[in-house]
Amino acid sequence: MHPIQHAQSRPDHPAIIMAGSGYTVTYGEMDQAANRFAQLLRARGFAPDDAFAVLLENTHHFFTLVWGSQRAGTLLVPISSRLTAPEISYIIKDSGAKLLVTSRGFDDVMEEVRKDCGDLDILVIGGEGEEDFEAALAAHSSQPIADPRAGLTMLYSSGTTGRPKGVRPPPPLDPDPQAIIPFIGLATMGAGMPADGSMVYLSPAPLYHAAPLAWCSAAQRLGGTIVIMEKFEPETALAAIEKYKVTDSQWVPTHFVRMLKLDPAIRSKYDLSSHRRALHAAAPCPVPIKREMIEWWGPIVNEYYAGSEGIGMTLIHAADWLTHPGSVGRAIYGKLHICGPDGEEVSAGKDGLIYFENDHMPTYHNDPDKTAEAMHPKGWMTIGDIGHVDEDGFLYLTDRKSHMIISGGVNIYPQEVENLLVSHEKVMDAAVIGAPDPDFGEKVVAVVQPLDMAEAGEALEAELRDYLAPQLARIKMPRLFDFRPELPREANGKLYKRELRDEYAAKAQPTG
Repeated sequence: MHPIQHAQSRPDHPAIIMAGSGYTVTYGEMDQAANRFAQLLRARGFAPDDAFAVLLENTHHFFTLVWGSQRAGTLLVPISSRLTAPEISYIIKDSGAKLLVTSRGFDDVMEEVRKDCGDLDILVIGGEGEEDFEAALAAHSSQPIADPRAGLTMLYSSGTTGRPKGVRPPPPLDPDPQAIIPFIGLATMGAGMPADGSMVYLSPAPLYHAAPLAWCSAAQRLGGTIVIMEKFEPETALAAIEKYKVTDSQWVPTHFVRMLKLDPAIRSKYDLSSHRRALHAAAPCPVPIKREMIEWWGPIVNEYYAGSEGIGMTLIHAADWLTHPGSVGRAIYGKLHICGPDGEEVSAGKDGLIYFENDHMPTYHNDPDKTAEAMHPKGWMTIGDIGHVDEDGFLYLTDRKSHMIISGGVNIYPQEVENLLVSHEKVMDAAVIGAPDPDFGEKVVAVVQPLDMAEAGEALEAELRDYLAPQLARIKMPRLFDFRPELPREANGKLYKRELRDEYAAKAQPTG
């Protein structure tokens, strides 16, 4: 199963629909564009494993690059559209990218990137002259290249805890671009995606992120249609499900929170009867939020846990979640190990660092120390999450190890406090961090985005404290509430806590 095969058997079937405009690309059109891009890479001297970077908004062009790279055997490096020019330049240099494909939407950062990256080859969608992407593509044949080979994608961490690091995947098990990959088994047998080409898959998140890119690619390998939202808006997402008769979708908990905060009249306005499977991941979902989603959408809300590193995956369907609320499921890829600080496995129900055992492990590009730090002496790997497994083998996430707050010698995991806060009817979003404190080392700070910023103030703080008090130990109660109109959250759901921690650390520094 591969888009090449679908282009031959169903060339007129929609491969991509842009949700906002309705612009459609068929499998035949996508196949020709991918071949042209593979030809372009070869003509520019790209050999297998050579890297090129992609800095794009959500656009149908993304899959010209994905499937062209998959035929040329190259290394595609997606770059977050949220990054600054120095961060973009760092990834380009660190990855060794020989080409950057971008669009006019990034003109504001590209001037500095050009200066930083010297003679980097650049193609711009909507560009001019030698940088005109469309003209460069059209100059090449739409016939397949003579030496096709499977490519790889090197994702960079979101930089929420430091400088982004590239996750270098292991070589493909089979170099044939049309070979069946293990992820397809996870998509069909695990997530239940149909393999008959009937799927209509809604992707509301940015394509440069691991999950949207992987699941959209899987949907196209299965012959389905992907509906790409240019930008997530809660009501627009519901409208897209109705308009395009979406059968499958992928979300993050912040999407759920925003949809649930819609007026009930708006929520009930759209026909969602075509919707069969709704996957979610990226962050732990508060139990009340997920329970509300299942009550609204029915038992179609399924969850998985994985990372950009691709070392393992758990999955839980709605029926199992209702009997194991808060769990992210059992392992369906890789073997789970929960280890204490001494590296020894802990008993069921006890928190520890989550490791996956797998035969195919990635490395962190140009960072052997980070790779070594993530590895267990027995060859297992962690992405830095804390959690526990119950007697039935279901995994529960506690928090990121790097997010832990130590106040007065007590370990506090902020995810618990955040989950409670976002469950409050007047809260849209929340981040809980540790800020420097002269007496306790760190104090708990809640940075809150109210549903209505006009309500921010002492009265709302008192209401939130009263709400938290019966559910939270006193040591975990925020010492400070900071109300803001927006939090530094990545479009893929990741929260940039580092920015908030750095801000509070700077405030704590003595002046003069």
